[in-house]
Amino acid sequence: MFQTLLSLALLFAAVYVCFGATLFVNQSRFIYFPDPTIFSTPEKLGLKYRSVTFATADNVNLDAWFIPAAEAKGVILFCHGNAGNISHRLETIDIFHRLGYSTFIFDYRGYGKSEGTPSEAGTYLDVEAAWDYLVSREKITPSQIIVFGRSLGGAIAARLCSRKEPRACILESTFTSAKDMAAAMYPFFPGRLLCRFQYNTETAVSKIRCPLLIIHSPDDDIVPFSHGRRLFAAAHAPKTFLQISGNHNAGFLLSAVRYKNGLEDFLDKIGTEK
Repeated sequence: MFQTLLSLALLFAAVYVCFGATLFVNQSRFIYFPDPTIFSTPEKLGLKYRSVTFATADNVNLDAWFIPAAEAKGVILFCHGNAGNISHRLETIDIFHRLGYSTFIFDYRGYGKSEGTPSEAGTYLDVEAAWDYLVSREKITPSQIIVFGRSLGGAIAARLCSRKEPRACILESTFTSAKDMAAAMYPFFPGRLLCRFQYNTETAVSKIRCPLLIIHSPDDDIVPFSHGRRLFAAAHAPKTFLQISGNHNAGFLLSAVRYKNGLEDFLDKIGTEK
């Protein structure tokens, strides 16, 4: 009996160690889920757009779309989440367009048609290059740019906004840090110790000085609602919290009216130079 229990304990320990080692070594596979296939374009929505290619500081070519709006109130620089590519965000593009904003949406390295392999440092270079493209090539002033990040994109957007001066920053369904997420998703492992990524949104938010909107749902099945509240608490005024409903990936669709009205109220309040 003792021998059997000892064998089971050793087996459990071996599985535990092996899984922990897999988490540590292959962390990128648990964070980035790129799709190389562009399955649709804004033309499906009846929207005109321009395909754009621009280079990062480390010479990686990224793919993007610029979707203009007539008499645009400003430009939304959109940082998408960790899965898919820009072609999976048509509903979001449509919302921005209906609100009267042009959209610049890009794929991180390794996503869609963008070159390279995703990494934390790489995503920071990617969003900085997207910002530089808008300011330098499209001649859009920072006071016309709203930086919007969803999920992982929120961490990337927040870091950019802590270093730049956009008109506003919007973070939707965003976590406080990668280490906090690791602890929440793998409570039976020393998640914070094993996690080699930072994506410290909470620290970045504390440095943002432009108007900030945080959007989160209590029903979020991936990023706990408490993360959104903590980000809001860490932020400086002026700041707004928009509570929506629905799960992580579809909350903005399931809360369609409240979501759109909340965005519109925030954007109208902050105003935007033309």
